[in-house]
Amino acid sequence: MYIRFVVHKNDQNSGHRQGLFQALATLRDQETLLPRDLSAYEEIYEWFKKNLKKPRGFTRSSKPHAKKVSLSWFKDSATEHVGKMYALAHILETYDVAVDVIRTKRPGYVVYEDQYQIAAEPFSETVT
Repeated sequence: MYIRFVVHKNDQNSGHRQGLFQALATLRDQETLLPRDLSAYEEIYEWFKKNLKKPRGFTRSSKPHAKKVSLSWFKDSATEHVGKMYALAHILETYDVAVDVIRTKRPGYVVYEDQYQIAAEPFSETVT
């Protein structure tokens, strides 16, 4: 099973719903976050930078400038990572930003995989 955390705002580049880091970065840039929430967000963000690799590929295309169309999903076995995402979701929800947790066995065409996550180009029927 794969897990994705999203808000109800679409990303301009992918056309799919934004992830929590994008949503929190927007609140940070708008200076909306209270200091304790900003600190919690930054601490979790730094934890992810140390504990989650950035996918090397986001497309099946071999063209050098191909559009990055894949989405990141956590493996359900990545319990510590998923727990941190729930903490981020809680911060967003205190600012009335609705968060959906999507679970699927069919995220799409997998273009990257490591111990904790995959990046997949979604199938047409994949809820994103």
